[in-house]
Amino acid sequence: FPSHDMVCGKGPPTGAVPIEVSGQILDGSGSPMEDAVIELWQADHFGRYVKSRTDGFRGWGRSAIDPASGRYCFRTIKPGPVAHRGSALMAPHLAFWIIGRGINLGLHTRMYFPEDTGAHQSDPVINMIEPKRRRLTLLASCLTPENPDTQLQKYSFDIVIQGNDETVFFDI
Repeated sequence: FPSHDMVCGKGPPTGAVPIEVSGQILDGSGSPMEDAVIELWQADHFGRYVKSRTDGFRGWGRSAIDPASGRYCFRTIKPGPVAHRGSALMAPHLAFWIIGRGINLGLHTRMYFPEDTGAHQSDPVINMIEPKRRRLTLLASCLTPENPDTQLQKYSFDIVIQGNDETVFFDI
């Protein structure tokens, strides 16, 4: 299925870890939404949001869901921790915005990386979510073992629009 490549030109910036994030957007019955559009926003590997880039990394991407498979896919880099109010740091994360049938206003959510559990414990955004078990809906699954020699780390992240396993959405 098609992917949206957020790293253009010569490849990822020096020191950045290339990643691929794929998944499905599921409706309340657990069926894939085949007509959704998903947008991804993120910081660079230093944890900075930069308006214009010269290193080939764009920091955002948009993709329609593949109607044949109901899946999305982005190729990008793993972001670094992002500054929050005061001296707090947010754990590395990707921000998603979803629109589609039955969604009158876009839905905002985040994806966090499973290997960053230490950073999750001090992330001010994760820690405001109650009950705590709902925080797991923001955690991706790693599809490849973490290995610095691996060319591309792959993650899976399904977004559930409603129901018992509904993904946490933010009102921003």
